[in-house]
Amino acid sequence: MAGTIIITGANGSVAVHAVQHLLSKAPGNTLVLTVRNPSDSDLNTKRLRETVERFPNSKVSIRKLDLATLQAVNEFTEVIAIEIAEGKLPPLVGVVCNAFHWNMIAGPELTGDRLEKTMQVNHVSHSALVLRLLGSFGPRGGRLVLFTSDCHYPGRNSLEKYPPSIPDNIDELVKAGPQANKQGRGFQNYANSKLAILMWTYALNRYLEKDKPLSNISAVVIDPGSIADSRALRTNTPAVLSYTQRFVLQPLRPVLRLVIPDVRSSADAGVDVADITLNRKHAEERGYLRLMVPGPSSAESLDEAKQQKLWVKTAEWANITNENTALEGGFCTY
Repeated sequence: MAGTIIITGANGSVAVHAVQHLLSKAPGNTLVLTVRNPSDSDLNTKRLRETVERFPNSKVSIRKLDLATLQAVNEFTEVIAIEIAEGKLPPLVGVVCNAFHWNMIAGPELTGDRLEKTMQVNHVSHSALVLRLLGSFGPRGGRLVLFTSDCHYPGRNSLEKYPPSIPDNIDELVKAGPQANKQGRGFQNYANSKLAILMWTYALNRYLEKDKPLSNISAVVIDPGSIADSRALRTNTPAVLSYTQRFVLQPLRPVLRLVIPDVRSSADAGVDVADITLNRKHAEERGYLRLMVPGPSSAESLDEAKQQKLWVKTAEWANITNENTALEGGFCTY
C-alpha cells in the first residue's frame, strides 16, 4: 500500500537510516521529510539530502518544520492536507514522530506558545500534527509511529535523578519552573514527555478503534533501545555523556550488547522504524513495543483515568477542536 509517509526530525541519527531503508525497500512511497533547518548549512540535513540523492527516482521533499511553534505545525498540516486533497501528494499511509528535544545543561525553556519546550516539541506538537492529519489518510488507513524510552519507567534509566510522573495538576507538565539541578530536572522533563507520549497514544488508539472511518489507522509507541551512536548524546548534554559515548559506548558496543541487549546502533533502529511504518512487523499491534517486542509499560502509563486526563489537556495545549481534526474524540467546538 503505497502513499505518503511523513517523518519529523528526518535528519536525526535513526531517521536517516529509516529513510534509506524506506527508499530502498519501498520505493513506491512518497516521503515528506521535515527538519528545523532545510539548508545544507546544517550538516545533518546535508547528510539526509545526500542519502536521498542516492535514489534518483525517489519521490521525496525535505521541508522546514519547527515543532517549537504550534503555528508552524498548523501551517504545515494545512499545506499537506491541501496537497493531498488536490492530488499533488497521495493519501497518507504513515506518520513517524521522530523529532525530539532535551536540555540538561540550561535553565527552563519556554516556547513562544508559553509551553515548556521539551514537552511541546516531543509531545504537544506531535499530537497536533497527528490529529490534524488523520483526515488525510486513505480508506485503508496506515500507521502512526511515536517514540518513548525506558526512562518513562521509574528507576530504569541511569540518568534519572527525579522519577517521571504525571502530576495531579497536569498543567505543571508544560510549565518551566526554576531548576537548581539542570541535568536532573532537564532529564525529568524529557522522561515526562516520553511518559506523556505513551499514555496519550493508548488513549488515541481507543478513539481510533471506535471511529469507524479511522479505525484502520493504528498507533504504536516504540522504545528503540539505547542508541550508542546517536548524536542526541552530544546535544544539550553534559560533557561526560559525550565522552562516555566516544570512549565507551561506541568502541565497546559489540561487547556491551552481549550483556545489555538494548545497546544498539542507529542503523539497526532505523530499519525497525521503517518496517514498523510499512506494517511489515507487528502489523496488528497497537500500543507499546520495546525493542520490537510487545510488552507492558510502566504502571502509571497504564492508568486509563490519567490517560484520559492527559488526552483532554493535550488537546487544550495543542488547540485541537472538532473543527480541525477528523477524529471523534470529544473535543471542544468553538
